[in-house]
Amino acid sequence: MSSFDPDALECLAAIVEEGGFERAAQRLSITQSAVSQRLRALEAQVGTVLIVRSRPLKATSAGQLLLKHTKMLRLLRADLERDLKELAPSSLRGAREEERISIAINADSIASWALQALTELAQQGLPMEIITDDQDFTHEWLREGQVLGCVTTLKQALRGCKVVALGAMEYVAVAAPAFAQARLAGSDRAAPLLTAHNFRDIPFVSFNRKDDMQSEFVGKAFGLKRVTLNQLFVPSSEGQLRAVLAGWGASVVPRLLAQGLIDQGQLVNLAPACTLPIQLYWHCWNLESEVLDALTAALKRSAEQSLVLSA
Repeated sequence: MSSFDPDALECLAAIVEEGGFERAAQRLSITQSAVSQRLRALEAQVGTVLIVRSRPLKATSAGQLLLKHTKMLRLLRADLERDLKELAPSSLRGAREEERISIAINADSIASWALQALTELAQQGLPMEIITDDQDFTHEWLREGQVLGCVTTLKQALRGCKVVALGAMEYVAVAAPAFAQARLAGSDRAAPLLTAHNFRDIPFVSFNRKDDMQSEFVGKAFGLKRVTLNQLFVPSSEGQLRAVLAGWGASVVPRLLAQGLIDQGQLVNLAPACTLPIQLYWHCWNLESEVLDALTAALKRSAEQSLVLSA
C-alpha cells in the first residue's frame, strides 16, 4: 500500500473538523486553493471521493477511515512528544493545532467529574479537544474515527477498542422550592412532591431533544412504560441547573451537581425515594500508547472518587 502525505491527511481532517475549506485554510495557515489541491491529490491517490460537499461537510466512508488513520498518527506523535520531553525537554516545540488529542465526553460528566481527571494531563501540555454529546451517542464519534476515546453508556466494546467500567452517575429530580410549592405541593406536606398524577402538569428542563433522562426517570419512579412530558431545552448541564433555580421547571440532573444546592435549600428533591443510576464506560482504541494509558488511568481514578461503584 502506498503511503499517504501527512500534510494531505491533516488537510482532510481540518476540513472535517473545522466544517469547511476556508476555516481549514486558516487553521493550517495556507490558502483555500492549497486546501482544495491537497484534498484532490489525496482523493486521486485513494481513487474515491473523501468529502461529501453538503452542509455541514461530511466525510465519506473512505474519508472516515483516513480520518481514523490521521488520529492514530497524532497519537503516535503525542507518545513521541511525551518520551522526548523526558529526554530533552528544551528541544520540544509547542504542540501544533493539528496534533490535538480528541475525546468525546457527555456534558454531565464534563460538568461534574471528568475535567478534574484531565487537569494534570492538560497542565503537562497534552493538546486535548473534548467533544460533548449525550452519553448515549458519544460512542458514535469513536465508531466514526473522529475521537480516540469516549465516555458512554455503551457496555460492549466497539471493534478495535477496549472498554473500562467507570461506575454509575446517579440522577435525581429537582426543582426550586418556590416552584415546587406553587405547582406540586398538595395538602399532605409529608407526601412526595412529584407523583404519578402531577408530573404532566409541569415543564421539565432537558438538555436537548436526544435527552431521554427526564422520561426515563419518571417512568422508573412510577412504573410507567411510556412517558410524555412538557419539555424545555437548555443544551448545557450548568444551564439546566440555572434554569431550574430560576423557576423554569423541574429537571433530572446528576446528584453530583445538585446535592450541594439541595443541602443549602436552593433546590428540593422532588422524589427522594427514587434515583436513576446511569452506568458509564470509557472506550478507547486498543493500541499500545502511553497517552491512551494516561487518559484511561486518569479517568478511572477520578470516576472511582466520584461515581457509584458499578454492580
